[in-house]
This record gives sequence, structure tokens and C-alpha cells, in this order.
Amino acid sequence: MEEGLRGDHGATLDERAWVDLRTYDQSGYDRGRPGWYVLLWWLVQGVVFPLTPQPLYGVRRSVLRLFGARIGQGVLVRPSARFTYPWKVEIGDHSWIGDRVTFYSLDRIQVGQHCVISQQVYLCTGSHDISDPAFGLQVQPIRIGAGAWVATDCFIAPGVTVGANAVIGARSSVFADVPAGQVAWGSPCRAHYPRQMREVSVPQIPPKQP
Repeated sequence: MEEGLRGDHGATLDERAWVDLRTYDQSGYDRGRPGWYVLLWWLVQGVVFPLTPQPLYGVRRSVLRLFGARIGQGVLVRPSARFTYPWKVEIGDHSWIGDRVTFYSLDRIQVGQHCVISQQVYLCTGSHDISDPAFGLQVQPIRIGAGAWVATDCFIAPGVTVGANAVIGARSSVFADVPAGQVAWGSPCRAHYPRQMREVSVPQIPPKQP
């Protein structure tokens, strides 16, 4: 009998696993649409969606709405953004969704108004029960408050709420809620200081001469 493969510390790689993926079962999970509809969306997303020229934001908004997404006015979605189940996604007015952003929307993902979700952000609503031998699926929603900015290459974990007007620094891993109006970064992500905004000066209009 051949010896099993060995890792760096001498342990064999074929030692008994604590999980048995043959028993994995997600039959109780509701995708929200029948299988044929899901496959149709994946075809549209894989072929039609990425071929739309970048300036045609209105076309992509219409396609997402056609498949059940709630998309507000003036939303800008880049053609390389990906949505697992768009009918579980809501994006508020005038928000921006950057290149290669992934909405892994096994559960609801809500993005407020005037949000920026920068390139390569991964919004992940699905995980697994690591104490379950069957590696059971677990899903929780994600909420991004109005005016928030999630900078490039961040990971947002299931169940996280990013408060309104918060800023998440680049390449952060967000596993817990971020309070509103805070600037946060790191892995794990933590709030560091309040976001400060400059006052917008309003031009003074001289009174009319009699």
C-alpha cells in the first residue's frame, strides 16, 4: 500500500476529514426563482451584460430590473459587475457599482442612495456551518447605508451592516457592523475616527437694486 501524501509538517493529507461533503444538502435553500430562470439570468449575465458598452448604464439598469432587482434612478453599474441572484438586490438612487464588484446575493443585499462600491469589492451573503459534518449552508443579508463608500478590494461578510456615510478603507475584511459616519479599515476592519465633511459654500446673491 502506498503511503499517503504528506504535508509540510509530516501529517498525511488523507487523514480522516471531519466533514463529509457527500452529505451536503441545500435542498431547503430558496433561490427565489425556478431553476430555468436562474440559468437564463446566468446566460444573460455571462453573454449580454458584459458586452454592453460602458456608457450604456441605462441598458444595464433595465436588464437588472427585468430580472427583479430594485435599481434606483441614476445608478451606475459597470459591465463587469456580477450578481448571483439580482432579484435579491436593491440599490438606491445615484449609487455607483465599480468594475468586477461581486454581489454574491444568496440573501438580500441592500445598498443605499449615493453609495460607492469600488472595484473588486466582494459582498458575500453566504457561508457554512463549520461545526456541521454536512457543511450546512448559512445565509445572512448585507446592508450598506446611504452615502457610504466601500473602497477597492474589500470583503463584506454575511450579516454585516455598514452604517450610513461610513468609509471602508481599501482591502479591508469586514466581519462586524461598522457604525454610521466612521472611517474604518483593516482585517478585521475596525472604526478609527469620525468622517468629517467640508461645508459647501453657498454663493451670496446680492440684493436687487430698487
